Amino acid sequence: MEIFRSFGFDKPLFVITVILLVIGSIMVFSSSAVLASQKHNESLYFFIQQLIGAAAGLAVLSFILTVKKPFFQSGAFIYALLILSVSLLAACFIMPSVARVNRWVGFFGLRFQPSELAKISLVLFLAYYLERKKDRLDEWRVLLFPIAVMTLTTLLIIKEPDYGTALLIFVSGGLMLYLGGVKLRYLAFLGVAAVVVFAVFLFSARYRVDRITSFMSPEKDIMGKGFQPYQSKLAVGSGGLVGVSLGESRQKLYFLPYAHTDFIYAILGEEFGLLGTVTILLFFLAFLWRGLVIGARAPTPAGQLAAVGLTLIIGIQALLNITVVLGMGPAKGVPLPLISFGRSSLVCTLAAIGIILNISQRKKSMGKHT
Repeated sequence: MEIFRSFGFDKPLFVITVILLVIGSIMVFSSSAVLASQKHNESLYFFIQQLIGAAAGLAVLSFILTVKKPFFQSGAFIYALLILSVSLLAACFIMPSVARVNRWVGFFGLRFQPSELAKISLVLFLAYYLERKKDRLDEWRVLLFPIAVMTLTTLLIIKEPDYGTALLIFVSGGLMLYLGGVKLRYLAFLGVAAVVVFAVFLFSARYRVDRITSFMSPEKDIMGKGFQPYQSKLAVGSGGLVGVSLGESRQKLYFLPYAHTDFIYAILGEEFGLLGTVTILLFFLAFLWRGLVIGARAPTPAGQLAAVGLTLIIGIQALLNITVVLGMGPAKGVPLPLISFGRSSLVCTLAAIGIILNISQRKKSMGKHT
């Protein structure tokens, strides 16, 4: 039994979210104004699109906060969301490709990236399933279903292709299996199989291999394969301690590809220096801390797993993006949550945060009635 406390959500997590959202909107404008002027004849184009995504995401978050029933523990809702996510992922392959990839579906002139929704649906499904089957997690036949769902989701995303998101989802799913009580020996078998599958897809695409080699030795081909990681580190390094000031980045002037998406953290480092990059990192670490606290305090095992899983997938994605920008890992094409440009990512990230905040409003009941 639990008590739902309206407006009793975790205020620190909400404040952190709003701050990151505001900083992200400012950085999207700063990093994309020149590109938007050249490509769309409107310097505010990407900024306006980001505001639309933020408004839609905040509307979804606000609605989720008002839902009193624990919908994230409803089998009907969870399986419907999972089926929708998988169906949309499959629909990507019948949609016209964009930049030679099939990551989006189109509705009434709007594009949506289903892999972002898949992150939420997979976390909620695993939290629900692992809680219901917690006494039988030592049986292979019980584990086959969640592993099959994880595998199908991962393969659909990796075939789009979106190797970075597929890896993120699979690793996050594996962590949830461990936190849900699955024994390490089973996870070891799953890990070995995953390494083989991901290795096959890694070496089946030349550009992925190039990302690995350019990460290992970027100086060998600075004007070719190593151009992007070199320009990223150059942007961060040129910012010094306090940066060159907002809007004064030089690397965004076509030197650094994807300046307003995957590498926006590099532009932030150039314009706000070490103080800016460390501040953003601390905000994400604080986000991770508050999310894990909410998970620890949730009144039900399913709520605990859902809150922790959603927190981890956002936190891990942020850390992956930052490591790539700083040259500590090969490029993966993973955006920085709440900061990078992208309406689908923004809406789904805010929806995930809405669920975490909804869980934070729930407390164990000490009496017989809620």
